[in-house]
Amino acid sequence: MEASKAATPYQSGSEHATRSGSSSIAEVAPPAPTPPGSAFLFDRAQMERERLERLKRLRPDFAQASSSTHTRDDEDEEDARDTNPRSAKRQRVSPSSHAPHTNVLPSSRTASPASGTRTPTSVGKKDDSGDGLFFDGELRQTANKHVDAARDTRPVFRLTDILAPRDDIVFAIVSAYVINLPWFYSFFNRGTPVVIVTQDPAAGNETLKEVLPDWIKTTPFLRNGRGCQHMKVTFILFYRTSRLRMVISTANFIEYDWRDIENSVWLQDVPPRPSPIAHDSKANDFPMAFMRVLRGVNVAPALLTLTKNGHSNLPLKRIEELRMKWDFSKIKVALIPSLAGKHEGWPKVIQTGHTALMKALQDMGARTPKGKELVLECQGSSIGTYTTQWLNEFYVTARGESAESWLDQPRARRARLPFPLVKILFPTRKTVQDSALGEPGGGTMFCRRAQWQGANFPRELFHDSKSKRGRVLMHSKLILATFRDSAFAASSSGSSKRHDTPSTDVSDDEIVEVPPPPGNEDFVGWAYVGSHNFTPSAWGTLSGSAFNPTLNITNYELGVLVPLRSAEEVERVACWERPPPKYNLGRDEPWVSHAPLKGACWH
Repeated sequence: MEASKAATPYQSGSEHATRSGSSSIAEVAPPAPTPPGSAFLFDRAQMERERLERLKRLRPDFAQASSSTHTRDDEDEEDARDTNPRSAKRQRVSPSSHAPHTNVLPSSRTASPASGTRTPTSVGKKDDSGDGLFFDGELRQTANKHVDAARDTRPVFRLTDILAPRDDIVFAIVSAYVINLPWFYSFFNRGTPVVIVTQDPAAGNETLKEVLPDWIKTTPFLRNGRGCQHMKVTFILFYRTSRLRMVISTANFIEYDWRDIENSVWLQDVPPRPSPIAHDSKANDFPMAFMRVLRGVNVAPALLTLTKNGHSNLPLKRIEELRMKWDFSKIKVALIPSLAGKHEGWPKVIQTGHTALMKALQDMGARTPKGKELVLECQGSSIGTYTTQWLNEFYVTARGESAESWLDQPRARRARLPFPLVKILFPTRKTVQDSALGEPGGGTMFCRRAQWQGANFPRELFHDSKSKRGRVLMHSKLILATFRDSAFAASSSGSSKRHDTPSTDVSDDEIVEVPPPPGNEDFVGWAYVGSHNFTPSAWGTLSGSAFNPTLNITNYELGVLVPLRSAEEVERVACWERPPPKYNLGRDEPWVSHAPLKGACWH
């Protein structure tokens, strides 16, 4: 469904490159910040045209550095890109476009990094070692200039913390949906080879292009040009000391994501193996899952191109070396990817989308325990097209139950189930208006009025999204799953007699009561953090039969599954006020952007 996007993600201090719905790399450096409210007094389009012309005259290097002259504001209207199919061809290699180095100072301030605790995947805890290394994993929110200082008490990540020490970085593989290339370029030393994964600005083709000296941009294939490469800031950083750093976040490579809106970052340092091991094509672990992602987003030919261009000493020359040369044994989270396309048969289906989440929960022992029911709180920045069938489909896999049992249910019965125990978190109009940047700050939050007013839209599941850190809006994509006592085991269909919205169309004798598989009593729940919004485009839609399933996914996405073992961990992971207040449907309505930009797509 085509619709328009907000012209700005926020008004005060925004980087404001000319954008369209077809590209994701900004070519120009940000202008000086403007006072709140002043920008609406001028013709923004004319100002932008004049600024671009000035930059082309004064900064021809960066005017030529990117593959396109357009990009979007933040992206999160990803679902509707699949309603505008375009012809998509396979691999296309573009000639290089070299540009001389120009020093652009980053806007992020350097802070003394704090190390993580020695528990697996600590959440915002301080450590007094002060070495800036996180070999046990760390999950934090990003720094933000608008938070309430009295409520901002936990350690945060700045981009300068993550990319430190920059002099020791010898190679990087990065991805994002929106990239301000000159701004991001300034965080690396000249001559450092970098592979950037983004998306083809034209038709969803596989492409390769040298966009700056030693920088290769690669884009993955999108079937019929539909969907998007929606993976957020993801790093594999290679250091002179031979360690590497894995980073998965909810932010983009653009200033306001690291300054004005709140995002989440998972980071873990990985040591080298004492000696390489043999490649094992049958392995089923974190590095193997990451290798599938790298292949899926067209990184392999980019490595080959860099090698041919003189970087013969790359620490990673082949994707297989990721698992062979580095020791991932201390990583306790599971990688949850979505790879765009049609996936058929269980061996492929369980490697991607919400069925990959199901498999990871089973492997981790984090299934919903017997006698418990699952409550999901789904925080994101874009609202999807929801049906009771898809919500229950997701709920079944989020319980860690076999999706076979779901597909065994008659389709008519699946379509008539009540809504599951899901809370969809999205800011109300009032919450956006009361935020630090007001309505102009709501440009990265996407909900269409037509969605909200739909006859079968699950309005009763909506809850307000309010940051724990004050009047800032959250771009974090996070699903918080908690177990609570139940009078009976939830059915394999994902329905429950305790649903807030019982269905009048399904009788008790139609619902098959099946005890869930045993779970690990040590867990109180789990959290997902990454690029996935809570939408079918991100997580996929399951069809077919229990014998031969099919999972269709529109977007490329990436995140991690974090097990939670205590109520304290649950509260540390949640970046919003809990319990989230439920919408008063006679008073509250979701934020709907009122500043359209022609040519952009919703979700």
